[in-house]
Amino acid sequence: MRTFLKIVGGVVLLIVALIACGVTWLSVRKPASKPASAEKFEATPERLARGKYLVEHVSDCLGCHSDHVTKFAFPVKPGTEGIGGYIFDKNIGFPGVVAAQNITADEEFGLGKWTDGEIIRAFREGVDRKGDALFPMMPYEDLRIMSDEDAKSVVTYLRTLKPIHKGVPAKHIDFPVNLFVKFAPKPVDGVVTAPDPHDSVAHGKYMATIGGCYDCHTPHDDHNALIAGKPFAGGWEMKGPWGRNFTANLTPAGPYMSHATREEFIGRFKAYASMDASTAPEAPAGHNTVMPWISFSGMTEQDLGSIYDYLKTVKPIENKVVTFPDAK
Repeated sequence: MRTFLKIVGGVVLLIVALIACGVTWLSVRKPASKPASAEKFEATPERLARGKYLVEHVSDCLGCHSDHVTKFAFPVKPGTEGIGGYIFDKNIGFPGVVAAQNITADEEFGLGKWTDGEIIRAFREGVDRKGDALFPMMPYEDLRIMSDEDAKSVVTYLRTLKPIHKGVPAKHIDFPVNLFVKFAPKPVDGVVTAPDPHDSVAHGKYMATIGGCYDCHTPHDDHNALIAGKPFAGGWEMKGPWGRNFTANLTPAGPYMSHATREEFIGRFKAYASMDASTAPEAPAGHNTVMPWISFSGMTEQDLGSIYDYLKTVKPIENKVVTFPDAK
């Protein structure tokens, strides 16, 4: 019996030692990455215009990396563009605390000392200047398909954001998520190009992906991971200073996409084109939303129409969603 107990004890100790070694290895392990490009991107007028369009109206970078006013659609507060500070924490089901970073030209807290290659690597591949993993709340898993030229345009425009000297709370991710997140970043291999804009469905998929439509309008499980079998079926709970709402079902089986025409879809976005932070109304109780209608209203009709064309091709999924459960 003693011999048996010694064997069992030895096996248990070996397992514990292996687990300890594994945890230690994961703790010091860096995510997959490649050296940042040394290229300095030329700030042409075309790139600046394209970058402004992508940052402000498509990928809505400022939506997370700025302060807001709690009016309809949670618009960006003027003068805080790029300041960072939106906090993802346990109040919204996040495993720890991660704050959107300062992306202005400030040299201490922002991107002032980052190279162009480091910036493009961060938002497409998910690693910071030190090679550490960014939490995928930063949508680099979607932005990795952004074309090289579009990504360079984004960097070019971010360089124009006025420096704001303000830091954000330090990142803390709970164990063991802090270890697993290191497997999320992936290097971009080779040249990345955008689909032909004349291929409406392919172009629409591209725009819907870099615009975050897939990520927000796909339900998430209890661990905040996308439910792969229900793309665009809606139902993700969005909770924050605006209140609480659930994302809508955007598949052809959803209550809106099942009947809306292309023109109606475009018009729904364009209805907010004249609205900004100063003119946005106060939303009725329970009816506010983080859906960036005001930002997205600046998309071109061609891009909005392509997104509609693409959404009409995705798998219809019956998923009834009460988008404003707290509305009176």
